[in-house]
Amino acid sequence: MNETNAESTPTRKDLFLGLIHSFQAAAMQQMGKIMNPFTEKMERDLKQARLSIDMLEMLQERTAGNLTGEEARFLTHVLTELRLNYVAELDEDKKTPPPESEKAGPPPREPKPAEPGA
Repeated sequence: MNETNAESTPTRKDLFLGLIHSFQAAAMQQMGKIMNPFTEKMERDLKQARLSIDMLEMLQERTAGNLTGEEARFLTHVLTELRLNYVAELDEDKKTPPPESEKAGPPPREPKPAEPGA
């Protein structure tokens, strides 16, 4: 990094907090809580949201004992918020019936045997 621009260069703490915030925003978008800025649509992919949360949990485990108090508190707060929202989304899925297009229709009918002489 260029030392002449030290004032505009983000610190390691800023970069770490930014990384956490990036995963937080991704998970919230994947849970359909915020709009996808590229498609300008609300999208939902709970598997990807779970992966984003898992990545933050891994960061928490791997950085344990190496974070400042502020960094540790922020990471813990973000994980708590994401976990609560994720569980709420899972509960919502259990309550909401699937859309008509996903409902199973009646089973296919067996063809009638041809009548003799017909």
